[in-house]
Amino acid sequence: MTLLPHTDLAARVTAAPARLGATRLACLDGPAGSGKTTLAAQLAQLLPGSAVVHMDDVYRGWETDFAEVHRRLADQVVAPLRAGRPARYQRYDWYAGELADWVDLPVPDVLILEGVGSGARSLDAVRSLLVWIEVPEEQRIARGVERDGAAVLSNWRAWMAHEAVEHDRQQTRERADLRLLGDAPGDHSIVMP
Repeated sequence: MTLLPHTDLAARVTAAPARLGATRLACLDGPAGSGKTTLAAQLAQLLPGSAVVHMDDVYRGWETDFAEVHRRLADQVVAPLRAGRPARYQRYDWYAGELADWVDLPVPDVLILEGVGSGARSLDAVRSLLVWIEVPEEQRIARGVERDGAAVLSNWRAWMAHEAVEHDRQQTRERADLRLLGDAPGDHSIVMP
């Protein structure tokens, strides 16, 4: 195992070839509560000209159909950026339980796609870097309850089973370019070979 500061991770992203038109696509995948959103925000600060798309904004609720999500991402984000055009995707409103407003996405130098399912095989041809992030399960549950409240614990447990099926089907962890472990929020400095 070796230490990998976030600046080194940012350097790996910028050193990777652009495969999504002129955009480098960095995908941060792993189980819910692992710190993907926090790491995405830190990377965005280190990568001028970057944009972040959160998979939470693209899912359709707790029982999301990952295949449908990947189709929408391909149509709304990947195809336009691959052609060098701005993208536009429809955001899911978790309170209303439906797709809602549209989010404009200018062509970024780096697109950080973070969340469960961002490491899908359907993105292999356009992805520059796939990072798998994980922390112990009990820590993930504690983070979920802290963020969303105890009332969603049953949803969180069901989601954990749902995401595990998707990760197994996609073999995301095994296909990742880097695998990171973390113990504290925003601390993912240990790379597993």
